[in-house]
Amino acid sequence: MVRFWAMACEAPPPAPGNQHPGLCIGGGALRLPRSRPAPGFLLQSMATTNAFSPNSNSPLARQALLVPFSLLAGLLIWALVTRSAPIPAFILPAPGDVWTRFLRTLSDGSLFLHIGTTLLEVLLGLGLGVLVATLLGYALAKSPAVERLLSPYIVASQAVPVVALAPLLIIWFGPGMISKVLICALIVFFPVLVNIVVGLRTVPQDLRALMRILNASRRQTLLHLEIPAALPVLFGGLRIGATLSVIGAVVGEYIGADRGLGFLIRLGDGSFDTALVFVAVFVLVALALGLYGLVIALEKRFLGWQGV
Repeated sequence: MVRFWAMACEAPPPAPGNQHPGLCIGGGALRLPRSRPAPGFLLQSMATTNAFSPNSNSPLARQALLVPFSLLAGLLIWALVTRSAPIPAFILPAPGDVWTRFLRTLSDGSLFLHIGTTLLEVLLGLGLGVLVATLLGYALAKSPAVERLLSPYIVASQAVPVVALAPLLIIWFGPGMISKVLICALIVFFPVLVNIVVGLRTVPQDLRALMRILNASRRQTLLHLEIPAALPVLFGGLRIGATLSVIGAVVGEYIGADRGLGFLIRLGDGSFDTALVFVAVFVLVALALGLYGLVIALEKRFLGWQGV
């Protein structure tokens, strides 16, 4: 909690070289400092400066080794199952068969075409969904009347499964990229919207009162208080949206498309090429992990003052 006491007193001006760009009181009125505060200046003072102990690198390094160990263990179990059990290759191919199919798809250039199509749809859909959710979330957080007016439509858009809405969007907008982008944006929209509203409404009231005392404008309150306070929750929604956007693109491509990783899965499924299905699935997992890691990197960049 931030407490602020303003006491009117007469004091000599600070000595040269000891200037402090703090609050100034003149004529009984508070004035904002001349220097422009950095975004989140009210929250930066609440961050813990010593978040990690010097000896915390060793446990973190050991935890990082768990990921490759887990992957290697999974591959080993997979290989043992395919070797020991009489399972046909069209049901469960061996890791070596999947790797060979991956190299063949990579060498003919078709995999890059499908990856580029899906990645473009995911990025456009994620950007559109986040943009609309941010703008609408700000309006909902500021106006309870707008929330009561639009909440039935927002909940209804999420109550219907995307698999049921995807055919309608493809019929309305065609089997091209527009319908896939809209499907991605629709599936990303709700989690980001909820996190925006929650983040803006959990701003401490003491900080809002301080901004009013400082005669801060609505723009200053938004830039220096509300956005920094909502960023942690917003990035939580982005983590969910980044992975869901991949699902939205695959659903749209699986229903109607002539390229993309979803189309590749449908092609392999129809021809009993299970190794090709595994290749497409693993590439989708890699895309989701890459987007998730990008969100974490952005979170560390913009929330470094929190010790993230």
